[in-house]
Amino acid sequence: MSTDDPTPTEPSFDPEFAIAARLIDMPIEDELKESYLTYAMSVIVSRALPDVRDGLKPSQRRILVAMNDLNLTPGAARVKCAKISGDTSGNYHPHGESVIYPTLVRMAQEWNMRHVLIDKQGNFGSIAGLPPAAMRYTEARVSPFAALMLEDLKLDTVDYVPTYDERHTEPTVLPSKFPNLLVNGANGIAVGMATSIPPHNLGEVCRGVIALLDNPNITVHGLMEHIPGPDFPTGGIICGRAAIWRGYETGRSTIVLRARTSVEETPKRTRIIVHEIPYQQARDRVEERIAQLAQEGRISGISATRNESDLKEPVRLILELKRDADPDVVLNQLYKFSPLQETFSIIFLSLVDGKPRVLTLKEMLSEFIRHRETVIRRRTLFLLSKARKRKHTVQGLLLAHANIDEVIRVIRASKTQAEAKQSLMQIRTPGALLQRALGDEGYSQFQAERGVAEFYSLTPVQSDAILRMTLGQLVNLEQEKLAEEHASLLEEITEYSGILADQQKIRELIRADCEMLIAKHADARRTEISDKEIGDVDLEDLIEEEQMVVSISHNGYIKRTPSSVYRAQRRGGKGVKGARVDEDDPVEHLFVTSTHDYLLFFTSKGKVYWEKVYNLPQLSRDAKGRAVVNLLNLAPDEKITDCRAVRDFDLPDLFLIMATRQGLVKKTELKAYSRPLKSGIIAIKLREDDELVQVAITKLGDEVVLSTANGMAIRFNESDARPMGRNTSGVKGINLTKGDTLVGMVVADPEATLFTACANGYGKRTKFGPNALPEEASAEDESGEPTSTGEPTSSGEPTSVGGELEETEDENSSSSFRYRTQNRGGKGVRDIKTTPRNGPVVDIVRVDDNDEVMMITARGKIQRVKVSDFSANRTQRRAWKRHQHLSAKLLTLQYNPEHYALYQRYQIQRHAGGGMDHDCLEQYHNFLLQSHVDSQLVEFRDHEQLCMVSIIDVLPDGLSSVYTFFDAEVVQASYGTYNILWQIEQCRLRALPYLYLGYWIKENHKMRYKANFQPLEVLQNNRWKLLEDHDSF
Repeated sequence: MSTDDPTPTEPSFDPEFAIAARLIDMPIEDELKESYLTYAMSVIVSRALPDVRDGLKPSQRRILVAMNDLNLTPGAARVKCAKISGDTSGNYHPHGESVIYPTLVRMAQEWNMRHVLIDKQGNFGSIAGLPPAAMRYTEARVSPFAALMLEDLKLDTVDYVPTYDERHTEPTVLPSKFPNLLVNGANGIAVGMATSIPPHNLGEVCRGVIALLDNPNITVHGLMEHIPGPDFPTGGIICGRAAIWRGYETGRSTIVLRARTSVEETPKRTRIIVHEIPYQQARDRVEERIAQLAQEGRISGISATRNESDLKEPVRLILELKRDADPDVVLNQLYKFSPLQETFSIIFLSLVDGKPRVLTLKEMLSEFIRHRETVIRRRTLFLLSKARKRKHTVQGLLLAHANIDEVIRVIRASKTQAEAKQSLMQIRTPGALLQRALGDEGYSQFQAERGVAEFYSLTPVQSDAILRMTLGQLVNLEQEKLAEEHASLLEEITEYSGILADQQKIRELIRADCEMLIAKHADARRTEISDKEIGDVDLEDLIEEEQMVVSISHNGYIKRTPSSVYRAQRRGGKGVKGARVDEDDPVEHLFVTSTHDYLLFFTSKGKVYWEKVYNLPQLSRDAKGRAVVNLLNLAPDEKITDCRAVRDFDLPDLFLIMATRQGLVKKTELKAYSRPLKSGIIAIKLREDDELVQVAITKLGDEVVLSTANGMAIRFNESDARPMGRNTSGVKGINLTKGDTLVGMVVADPEATLFTACANGYGKRTKFGPNALPEEASAEDESGEPTSTGEPTSSGEPTSVGGELEETEDENSSSSFRYRTQNRGGKGVRDIKTTPRNGPVVDIVRVDDNDEVMMITARGKIQRVKVSDFSANRTQRRAWKRHQHLSAKLLTLQYNPEHYALYQRYQIQRHAGGGMDHDCLEQYHNFLLQSHVDSQLVEFRDHEQLCMVSIIDVLPDGLSSVYTFFDAEVVQASYGTYNILWQIEQCRLRALPYLYLGYWIKENHKMRYKANFQPLEVLQNNRWKLLEDHDSF
């Protein structure tokens, strides 16, 4: 390089400039805020709040995982708590033994946990408030309930994350089989938030999970029928249900909890005995506080206090009263000043997907179900993969047995195992030989996995398994065991694949787990729930919100009845009486609403009346009702034409749309009807020749469909009808032809279908289709003639509503079948052909695929068997022979505790409760033990064990089967068939010609087995008709 070239010089280094270049200018407020949020979330996630899925905080979960690592199962020997705390601290929890041991102790205290998770031995404290012994003196192991939470942990059911020192991994959640968060509750204080979840009864919570599985749309009030409230391990009495409902509905509330007391009066002295104290109160501190209040004179009626508690009765405090003291006054003072009455905050705050959320009761149960679905799906995938791997190995072993000579020759000719493995993999096995080894079913699945070929070779895995075989495994017995194992693996794989392919099967497994928990671990409630409200409560809060069935008869008799009294029944029963009505006064309006809803009554005079549902007369289901004129100031010639339930009038953008018989519609803001007078207010101005047909509540963007008797329908946006005042007649909704009238109006739902019913029992379903955008609304046809947009094809004739309803559109069909949006006032489109076969349209209703259509006939169809002509078929003879060892005994119809217990078990096993209160003996009496005819009770026993009870009515010409209940855990299949055969035999012995099998519904597949008892007759139109083929009936 030339010396003339300039030599580059390095820039001078300035340390201050370099440091300044790396500095970031950040406001101190932002830095503090970010640091606070980071610390807060760290405390929330890793310490203070429980996970909604297993209800455990990280410290509790780590203790159970460490005990599981030590194999401290419920049947194992207990170990020192120092060992458990040390392993937990060393392997999982970084906060030291002194923090772990108090958590372990609380998980073992039966007065803190509804179902303890630690099986303790030693001094773990007491309800008196005494501290536990040191961890070196106490021993523990996992309880059966904790074992249910740890079950399937090793089956890849949950995710694992590294521990604090990254030497081990720990599960992020446990695959708990029950909602531990609700059962045992939780308490915790985080940064800026706190959680306080009371414990509940395990059986009630499991029944709530089953109810949610059966009805995902169930409300909180529906869940409260199964979970009435918290169930504290220390018992006590909860005052009022309003606060419980508020907590379950919103996730936040405060309940009042009182001690359970009794008053003993003697001629000389009166004393108050405290049997149970509020949750999280120490017995000795309660006693000290009461004594202090008596000494200070704040409760002057107490002369002495005494503690008579022992191991059998942990709480028994005796409060001796003075001679002139009133026990009720003293109790009120105790509730006011002492810990015998405390408030318990309900805050349903927990971690959902790692974030804190306040949940409702339904949301907590839904999150548990979601967790269990994930656990079951992952467990099934793990077992399926394991079964497939084992099946692959067994197939190789079976192949070796089938071609054993060639396998032995190859192995003996090989010098090393590696050479033998390669040689085995080169053996070409004919497909026919493999088919004999695996069987037809196994070979077909093998071909589906490996492909169809003439020859097959072994895989490396199969070759290794063959090389590990011993000479003892070559005997024929081992080959048979391998064949049986292969067949069993095929069944397991099919079962696991079916579970993964069907979401309903996963939910059935969750239901089965809950039913198992109810049967094995459920116990009675310890906490009583009183209807007495404490504090300032609104009148509406004092009235329990529940579903009510409101009915109004044609002559104006009204009543409300709790929907719960219309209990679900088994097939073949006589049903329950829904109302006592005269032949000329049928029920005209029937709907389900809530006690807290407002009810708007629209009358034939165009008026509207306003009333709360809970102000309607509540009567029994068979009552006729009270005259509505005594409730509403109706004119003599005024009658109710429609009703609508409204919860809140002040919701924005809600309107009432009314449709009249002459095709007029009127839209008015809902809030215009929020303050009616006792004499009613004008809802719509009706013309002389017109009447109100239907009323609907709409919001912005909704579209309505009007339907006429001649089968025409029109769909238009609610904005086409401008809002009007109450005292107006409205505008034209549909242009009716001569002689046509409007029969119905519904609000269109793009995801639903319109069900059109005709007078002769025929109907069809048509999808609404999407709502049109304002600019896409169809203009009215210039010719004014109806289009065929809504008409089905020639193959789409409406079907009878007694069979399956026709749906005139599927996912791939043309949009021309939908009700296109038009302008208001046109003639509409053809909805259904009103032929003489169909008759005119009588009503329309919006339905979803999950909805059910209820059909009520004027007379029930009763079936009977002619005994003299009956001959049992092969299946029935087999059922008779299988159960002939049972002993049957005829008894009079009277109460028997053993029968009642069996009845309760039957309702739980077969009907998840059946909608009945199992502890209500009155319902059992009314349902089964009251009869107006000669009735008998038949009990069936398997040796000494009661397994079934049947009730029959003795009629002049036969026996009538009323109801049967049995123990589902004892009774085998085909028991219903055997019961009918036994009753037929009784008819023959008594020389009675007929056996009546009760009501029969053709569409109910559960009743179809009755049609197998031929010859069978069905009562139709007051005549007995021979039923030879129930499918063609």
